[in-house]
Amino acid sequence: MGPFLHSDITTERQEANVTTKTGILLVNLGTPAAPTTAAVKAFLSQFLHDQRVVDLPRYLWCPLLHFIILPTRSPRVAKLYQQVWTEQGSPLMVISLQQRAALEQELKREGVEVPVELAMTYGSPSMEDGWQALKAKGVNRVILLPLYPQYSVSTTASVFDAWAKAMKKERNLPVVRLIRDYHAHPEYIQALAMSVRRHWEQHGQGEHLLMSFHGIPERYENEGDPYGHQCRRTAALLAEALGLAPEQWTASFQSRFGKEEWLKPYTDVTVEGLPTRGVKRLDVICPAFSADCLETLEEIQVQNREIFMEAGGEQFEYIPALNSDQAHIRMMVSLICRELA
Repeated sequence: MGPFLHSDITTERQEANVTTKTGILLVNLGTPAAPTTAAVKAFLSQFLHDQRVVDLPRYLWCPLLHFIILPTRSPRVAKLYQQVWTEQGSPLMVISLQQRAALEQELKREGVEVPVELAMTYGSPSMEDGWQALKAKGVNRVILLPLYPQYSVSTTASVFDAWAKAMKKERNLPVVRLIRDYHAHPEYIQALAMSVRRHWEQHGQGEHLLMSFHGIPERYENEGDPYGHQCRRTAALLAEALGLAPEQWTASFQSRFGKEEWLKPYTDVTVEGLPTRGVKRLDVICPAFSADCLETLEEIQVQNREIFMEAGGEQFEYIPALNSDQAHIRMMVSLICRELA
């Protein structure tokens, strides 16, 4: 037997003896460490430096970002965070930690003993932090679950980039599976529908249901990003599950930034126009957000409520994100078990 063949057989035997241990990495976008101008500036700087988020040439974007946007926007955003901050910290972080614990517990109930860690694309805990926590537990196979129901280059693709960056120093890469999206998953639609019905039972049903999704530049969709299509598909499936007629619901897009055209219709414009169409009682849900955060708790529940009421509306009800709702966690278990299989 030649030396090379003997070496190959030895390596195969060693690899066969390695036990595969899977870990789950839940990933969300991230949050400032504190509701202060300095912390918000640091967070926004990392977020807005990502070319997946803003793809303008760096020589144009960076001076604009550092000399105009960050100095002016950071203090304003910090004040908004102060309105939603809790004693435990940022709502997104508090809820994400609850989701991590609930998912790990639910997997155990199913007889699946796998560690679950949390990571953020921007801020802390970083993707590197999440990976090192799993690695310390002997994990060599990772299931990445970005908590974005709908895929976008500016969110899910950024998760993959952050993972690749975290792997640059690794000699022995773990096996990785990325759950790309779940925008039409039956259990996701069912969880949304259950949350809406539960809200209606407690507060009464409004005359119209607005499904507000985070926006992206219209150009991204024209260049192949499926996000807009997936959002509209989610909205249609949810309306169908609730038995709503076409005139009883609308899908819209919020959080636009800059002068570029974004996906339409815009949420604030839609909210302002609904009272003129006779809608006085409005329910709003945000199916692109897996956890309540600044964009839901302040932009929707405060800003858009004011827009609606000032335009002649009488009742505005925000239906919370799925957060750590049991049906939401069960849906995550289904996604993970499919990958484990």
